[in-house]
Amino acid sequence: MRSGAHFREQAAALAMAYRLRWKRRRLLWRSFRKRRQLRAAIDRTAAIRPGAILAFSTMRNEAIRLPFFLEHHRKLGVDHFLIVDNDSTDGTHDYLMQQPDVSLWHTKHSYRLSRFGVDWLTWLQMRHAHGHWCLTVDADEILIYPFHDTRPLPALTQWLDRQGAASFGALMLDMYPKGKLSAQTYAAGADPCDILTWFDAGNYMMQKHKTLHNLWIQGGPRARMFFHEKPRRAPTMGKVPLIKWDRRYAYVSSAHSALPRRLNRVYDEAGGECASGILLHTKFLHMITEKSAEEKDRREHFANSRLYDAYYDSLTDDPNLWCDRSTRYRGWRHLEALGLMSRGTWL
Repeated sequence: MRSGAHFREQAAALAMAYRLRWKRRRLLWRSFRKRRQLRAAIDRTAAIRPGAILAFSTMRNEAIRLPFFLEHHRKLGVDHFLIVDNDSTDGTHDYLMQQPDVSLWHTKHSYRLSRFGVDWLTWLQMRHAHGHWCLTVDADEILIYPFHDTRPLPALTQWLDRQGAASFGALMLDMYPKGKLSAQTYAAGADPCDILTWFDAGNYMMQKHKTLHNLWIQGGPRARMFFHEKPRRAPTMGKVPLIKWDRRYAYVSSAHSALPRRLNRVYDEAGGECASGILLHTKFLHMITEKSAEEKDRREHFANSRLYDAYYDSLTDDPNLWCDRSTRYRGWRHLEALGLMSRGTWL
């Protein structure tokens, strides 16, 4: 006979599922309303073929990163980029207009009040992404995964389809140089990891989010350098950047979590390993000192920006993130050997 505790657990689970279903509907409705904030600069989505792999991104003043960002993900197998330009002033808009595989929208509205660009991208995903595998990344994120150098995204997504998986997880790995951040100047088109050659290999905390079931991962140089007194304030590093999209889906917090929450279960709760990737986070190039001052002034990147004033001030001071426990980057096989990503049964 089933106990009263069992029925209470079932009732609680049903109540949570109901609340999350309504939360997802509210997010979709919110994104539908925010569609009026976007102006199409150039819309090439008519060229998107069935089965095409799409990439979505919101960005501002990222012209120097774009040549490598686009070329890397093209080589991986992205067929079309759908990008929201949040009122760039550095040539980002003009550069993207010239790219034949880019559809571009422009907005002057608040990045923070659009859930850090997620509302805008959700609207575009509702319209253009249904049935497609979609990569959602920032301009300073470079996706890699086991065998990415020999097996492009179509091979990975076909394998995920055969596994019955609709999502693929990744750890955002902060990359940094040895010495002051401004000591080496990055040139457009170069691999940023030629400068950002170091990372933290083992100082990560991980827990399962009680409600959304995504992995909440914190650590790396930002936690070590800027949030050591309040580690729970450090940025979260777990993401679900690759999803086979349905117009009823919605990201909750950037690409850190999504609804329905089954999309966030990109790990094996029984202790095994699921295939996963890495987002090489290339934030800490020489431009970071100037951009940090701008971000602090604009207060568009965190819900409570004042909590991050000291963080921005530290970056503006041009710190050295390297320490004697830093690890030199040697490619994806090295990251897999360290346990930061896994091939799982992807062979």
